[in-house]
Amino acid sequence: MATPLPAGLTAGVYEIDPSHTAASFSVRHAGIAKVRGSIAVTSGTITVGEDLESSSVTAELDAASVSTGDAGRDGHLKSADFWHADEKPTWTFTSTGIRADGDDYLISGDLTINGITKGVELETEFTGTATDPFGNNRAGFEAKLEVNRKDFGLTWNATLETGGFLVGDKVKIELDVSAIAKG
Repeated sequence: MATPLPAGLTAGVYEIDPSHTAASFSVRHAGIAKVRGSIAVTSGTITVGEDLESSSVTAELDAASVSTGDAGRDGHLKSADFWHADEKPTWTFTSTGIRADGDDYLISGDLTINGITKGVELETEFTGTATDPFGNNRAGFEAKLEVNRKDFGLTWNATLETGGFLVGDKVKIELDVSAIAKG
């Protein structure tokens, strides 16, 4: 049985607007605090079918654009210890399915980070539609997921004198997406 689209969202192709879209992450640091950062979403397409089952999402992110507010840490994240941003500069997401989850949605897909692809599920909220002052029809979405960084080959760490490790394994990722209807 086909699942209807959210109220206000119409079928068509929507291009993700990088200047109004954000990807952020947080990871436990030294077991006591969180480091937060962002990575640029450089492109993406949301194809809205006549129902959820015929809809899809693709996105690309720029690993070298990482920003945590500390240039030294950003450089370390881009290095071979973590993301190999020179060799593997693009992260990708390609959906494999979309389904309703109460008032929200679950988007299943393949996430590629550091050249390693894993299946993930994004808890997603449709935040509405609007026409901007330039006449663009926009659709908004918020999504979140949690991944284990080691699943993507991100295994660098340092042991703390007090026990435990410098970098936590769980990484929380949040997305705020604005997409413009094409055609």
